[in-house]
Amino acid sequence: MAEIINLRAARKAKEKAETRAQADANAVKFGRRKGDKALEAARLAQEKRALDGHERE
Repeated sequence: MAEIINLRAARKAKEKAETRAQADANAVKFGRRKGDKALEAARLAQEKRALDGHERE
């Protein structure tokens, strides 16, 4: 005898899994950790100071 499944629940589970997969892909593609953002900001600030230090008056 076949197992009885709720088609609505199966559909919702499938949609949830697809949504989770898309969210994980976006996190890899766009997400950065707080430390990475701070490091980049510090590097940009250092480059700006170095560039401004070589400016002629």
